[in-house]
Formats: sequence, C-alpha cells, structure tokens
Amino acid sequence: MQIEIEKTQQAIINSGTILYPTDTVWGLGCDATNSDAVSKIYAIKNREESKSLIILVDSFEMLSNYVESIPEKATKALQEASKPTTIIYKNPKGIAANCIAEDNTIAIRIVQNEFCQELIKQFQKPIVSTSANISGEPTPKSFSEISPAILDSVDYIVNLQREKITTASSRILRITDDNQVEVIRD
Repeated sequence: MQIEIEKTQQAIINSGTILYPTDTVWGLGCDATNSDAVSKIYAIKNREESKSLIILVDSFEMLSNYVESIPEKATKALQEASKPTTIIYKNPKGIAANCIAEDNTIAIRIVQNEFCQELIKQFQKPIVSTSANISGEPTPKSFSEISPAILDSVDYIVNLQREKITTASSRILRITDDNQVEVIRD
C-alpha cells in the first residue's frame, strides 16, 4: 500500500488528478487547495464549477484547519455515524475557491478508508472526492463500471481495491442556522 500512496501523492503534488477507492465509491480527486487541479476535475466530469465538491480530511484536527468552526452538532453526528458521513460547513478557509459553494459552504468528510487516511496524512492537505463519472451519468458501484472516458482522463489510477463493490455514497448533513441537523442525502 505504501508504494501506491507514494505514487498517488506524487501525482497530486504535480497538480494531477487521481482515480482512487474511498470509503464509499471510487472517486476522482486532487489537491483540494490547488484551483488548477480542481479545474481539471470539473473538466473530467464535464461539470460546472458552480457545483461544489466533497473534500476529504483524515481527522478532526485537519478539519479544524479548513473551516472557521466545527459546530457541536456536527461533532456529535460524526461520532454517532454508522456510515460515511459528509457535513456541510460554513466559512471554509485554505481551500481552492472553485471547491467552495456559492453560499460559502464546503462539504467535508473525515474519511474512514485506510488508504485515503494514510494518503491524506502523508500529503498533509485535504483532497477532493467526487464520484468517478461524467456529470449526469450513474455513479459507478465498482471499478469495472468506470467509463473509459474517465479512465483515460486522469493522471494516476490507484491500483488497490479494484474488486470492491459499493452500494452507496456518503450521507450528507448540514447544520442549519437554528442549530438543527438537516439530512441532505441519506
């Protein structure tokens, strides 16, 4: 696994894009602090930059470096979560502007996948995670379902967990202004 982490990290350092297994579906990713790399992800997906992307971090500590504050309800929801959970936070900082939604929010998940955690820990910055499909097409549930257009467009494809089949994307929650937990996607 360490060799794959090093190869993947090298691609990300060089402003490249990656195709990699996450704790949910196979994802397209890059350095979430590099707007040029993020633009490449939008181009691969044929998606408008006005649609924000999910960001992966490896810990609460890293999360706190990229959002103004972590609501107590978000911390509680993550601690109680039984499946991968993404939270939408207000006032992100240090993230590429083209990752941030028009309402100045960002969707971030503390990833549970061992490969992703170790990659992010060694890279020391968050990475983008968006499903490995052209915008509007179905999300592939396995590596074998990823379209050739995606495979040919990325700079590096991680050679791990290619037999893995996933049935669901992450749960997405938002903490409202009145401190309630709103389920965006379950």
